Amino acid sequence: MNIKSIYPCCILALLIVSSCAPKRDLVYFSNMASSVTENNTQAQETRIHKNDVVNITMTSSNPESNLLFISNKNAASGTSLYKDGYRVNKSGYVNLPLIGDFKIEGLGVDEAQTKIAAELDKYVKNPVVDIQIVNFKITVIGEVNKPSTFIITDEKVNLLEALGMAGDMTVYGRRENVLVIRNEGNHKTMKRLNLNKQEAMNSPYFYLTQNDIVYVEPDRSKAVEYSQNTRLMPLVIASISAVAVLAAVLLKR
Repeated sequence: MNIKSIYPCCILALLIVSSCAPKRDLVYFSNMASSVTENNTQAQETRIHKNDVVNITMTSSNPESNLLFISNKNAASGTSLYKDGYRVNKSGYVNLPLIGDFKIEGLGVDEAQTKIAAELDKYVKNPVVDIQIVNFKITVIGEVNKPSTFIITDEKVNLLEALGMAGDMTVYGRRENVLVIRNEGNHKTMKRLNLNKQEAMNSPYFYLTQNDIVYVEPDRSKAVEYSQNTRLMPLVIASISAVAVLAAVLLKR
């Protein structure tokens, strides 16, 4: 090969290598129309599972009964009371003041509140029950800036909010292939969502439930970038370019 042609060939090689990276859509819901789009998907009702820790507050219109709730709750600290709430045992029960063992596993939070209040109505007037799941959590891992497990206080979070808590995806995160892993009864289900498409908001997996795991898969370009051969490629190309420049200078003399 003519020495004069080495330098242009190196430039061409650099352009080819730089153009090999696949084009990727980094915009969420990029197919969404400019007009306002309605999303009718609702968050699924939060249900209570075994080993959940629930904070159950019971009150009534009678101050004496309220004191009884407090004293009985303190007395239950040696049984099912756990930190800031009651841990649902392996049979799905919690031990409540006045009522005793009461099964709440599988019930929605609102449904559990209604049933406990109906049972309390046998003992006090106008009972009011409030339940919060203390250990409602989700986990976001993979190609995000701050992978972690997050405690959700209001028991309602969607996929975008979860990614926001994790510092959003890195540039390597595959927005078109986000995996949600969910516990449903005694088995796990998995669903992949394409966050480049607005249709993802209609999926029942867009709103997360307790203990969901969100995995953001890395793009193949990251694997290429971090492979041993690819890390050596810039050094090889730089060396060839240096030789080509030196040859060009020598030819001008």
